[in-house]
Amino acid sequence: MINFLLGRIGSAFITVFGASVLAFVVLRAVPTNPARLIAGPFANDEVIASITARLGLDKPLFVQYFDYVVSFFSGDWGFSYSAGQPVLSQILERLPASAELALYAFVFAFVGAVLLTVLVSFLQSRWLDRLLRLFSFISVGIPPFWLALLFLMVFFEQLGWFPGPVGRGPAPADIRTGFYTFDYLLEGNLAGFATAFHHLALPALALALGPLGYLVRLLRANLLDVVSEPFVTVLHAKGVAPISTHFRHILPNAFLPTLTAGGLILAQLLGGSVLVERIFVWPGIGTLVIDGILRQDYAVVQAFIMLSAIIYIGVNLLVDILYGYVDPRVRRS
Repeated sequence: MINFLLGRIGSAFITVFGASVLAFVVLRAVPTNPARLIAGPFANDEVIASITARLGLDKPLFVQYFDYVVSFFSGDWGFSYSAGQPVLSQILERLPASAELALYAFVFAFVGAVLLTVLVSFLQSRWLDRLLRLFSFISVGIPPFWLALLFLMVFFEQLGWFPGPVGRGPAPADIRTGFYTFDYLLEGNLAGFATAFHHLALPALALALGPLGYLVRLLRANLLDVVSEPFVTVLHAKGVAPISTHFRHILPNAFLPTLTAGGLILAQLLGGSVLVERIFVWPGIGTLVIDGILRQDYAVVQAFIMLSAIIYIGVNLLVDILYGYVDPRVRRS
C-alpha cells in the first residue's frame, strides 16, 4: 500500500510541474507586454522599463519560472491591476460560488445516473434501455453553454419557472461557508434556501446533463459486464432473490469504475465552468477568468490555470487512493 501511495503522489507532483510549465510558457508566448498594459498606452519607455524590472520580466526565463512557482506556492498569486486587488483574494472571494454550483451539478449528475441506470437494469425493459441509451448519447454531445441558453429561453423567457441570469440571488445575513444554500439552512431559513436553490438549479442542470449521460453509459456497460460473470449465475442457481442479487452483489462490483469517473467529473466542475457561469452571470471563478481575458489581466488567467490543474490532480489522487483502498487488485497491480 505504501508503494502504491508513493507512486500516485509522485505522479501527482510530476503532473503539477507540467501544468506549471504549461501555464508559464503559454502566457509568455502571448504577444503582449504586461508592463505596457499596466502603464497604459501613453507611458514613456522609462516608465515601462521600470515596471518591467519591478515585475521581474527582464530576468532570464528560468529565473522567472522559479520565482513564479515559489510565489504561487507561497500564496502570492500576483496582482490584478485591472481590479486593483491581489489575485488570491479575488479567487477566494469567488471560489465558494463556483464550488457550490459544481457540487450541485455533480450531485444531479451522479445521483441521476445511478438511479436511472439501476432502475432500467433492474426492470430489464428493452425499450427503456434503448431510451436511456439514446438519452445518454444526446446529452454527452450537447455543449453545456448551448443547454444554458436553451434553458433560459424555455424555463425563464417562455415559462417563467426559474429566475433569469441574475447570479446567486440575495445573500444570507450570516455567511459562514460561502455556500448560500448551506448558510440559509444553518440560519434555519427554509425560504432563503429555496430561493438560493431556485437560482442555481438551471446552471447546475446545464452543467450536469453531459456528465450524467457519460456516467449512464459507463455504469450501464459495467452492469452488463458484471451480469455475465459466473458468480451471478451461481447466485441465481442458489435461489437468491433477484433484488438482493442486483443491489448487494452486481451493483457494488459495477460501481467501482464509476467512482473514478465521478471523481474526475467533480474535479472538472470544481475547476470552473467558464461559459455557463458567464451566461447566468454567476459570480464565480469562470466569470472572473473571462473578465481577466477581456482585460488582458494575465495574472488572473495564469492563477486560474494552475488552480484548475491542482484541483483536478488533487481530486484524481484522492480517487486513486480511495480506489486502491476499496479494490485490493489495484494495489497489487
